[in-house]
Amino acid sequence: MERDMRHTAKGVRGRGFRALTGAWAVSLVGDGVRVVALPLFTAASTRSPLAVSAVAVALTLPWLLVALPAGALVDRLRPRTVVVVAHWLRAGVTGLLALAVHTGHATVVVLCATAFVLTSAETFADSASQVLLVELAGPDELEAANGRFVTVETIGMDLAGPLAAAVLFWWAPAACFALDALSFVVAAVLVSRVPDVAPERSGSDLRGQLAEGARFLWRTPGLRSLVVAVAITAVCAAAINAMLALYSIQVLGLAEPVVPFLVVCMAAGALLGARLSPALAARWGAGRVMVGFLALLGAAFALFGLTPWLVLAVLACVLFGVASAGWNVLSATRRQRLTPGPMMGRVTSAYRVLAWGLSPLGAGLAGPLADATSLGTVYVVAGSIVGLTAILLARPLARG
Repeated sequence: MERDMRHTAKGVRGRGFRALTGAWAVSLVGDGVRVVALPLFTAASTRSPLAVSAVAVALTLPWLLVALPAGALVDRLRPRTVVVVAHWLRAGVTGLLALAVHTGHATVVVLCATAFVLTSAETFADSASQVLLVELAGPDELEAANGRFVTVETIGMDLAGPLAAAVLFWWAPAACFALDALSFVVAAVLVSRVPDVAPERSGSDLRGQLAEGARFLWRTPGLRSLVVAVAITAVCAAAINAMLALYSIQVLGLAEPVVPFLVVCMAAGALLGARLSPALAARWGAGRVMVGFLALLGAAFALFGLTPWLVLAVLACVLFGVASAGWNVLSATRRQRLTPGPMMGRVTSAYRVLAWGLSPLGAGLAGPLADATSLGTVYVVAGSIVGLTAILLARPLARG
């Protein structure tokens, strides 16, 4: 890619990366509010596992339907512009959702439609942000850059956002979505100050670029084993996330405004996982540490659903955070190191499609499984599958 940032210092301490981090921080706080408030509002207003499952499917379906063409388009467009436009679009849609909730018109159909549009815009912003991250951080500081991103994501999306959601949901659920809309407006302004990257113009058509990115991802052994592990884990994570609010209310007996407390516990663990993962990888090797984090995640899923004791639920949530953040830092770094810069958008989106595109399956199966058995069964089954995946893929993941 041609760069407009030739005179901008690279690295996590550079002005460009600091500006990008500020934009992430603001938007992720808003995301943290919505990620808690949307399923919580659905669960509280419907008390239906099927309704909660439907909204969760709508929230993840764009990773299957939209992400791949989004990545190819990102490789043709200026990534900063893509992120800014996506933020403005999400600000408008989330503002309309706040109005619908306030006026009592937020039906399940409205919630599903809003969730689909918001995630569709996110597929563009995510791929473009990956391009900016790699270019601004430089190849020598990717672990540190991903660690910073996961830390900011954890503080904003899993800590500050859920805490704000707990207060605002108790006061007025619509305020949660209004705050999310405002966060996108502020983030759009901040991103406009980030140094941009000019795309390389490719002679191939859009379809050819899509196929090229998918082929590269699947034919690179280190990426292929990674995406298989992430795909299976994403299905299981979507299932357990879809039922979290309902499980917390009906099984753990938590009051609705207290439910975000569990997300805060996950955030505390994630901060630890993001901080420890680079040091652990340097000592024992990234591949081995990734396998360990994957096994820990499966154990935490199962522990959460085995008993309704709040103490064990809190411990399991902390372990969720440690394992998921550690895995995210190291898996993102591996993918970025193995991907050529001009293909970053396409490969990232192809990765998201293969890794997260099956998430609607997990979210869609969670409701019927819980309805037929119990909410706890969803967590035990998901944990068992993730644990088995860690065992079967241990060797290729360790090799990298």
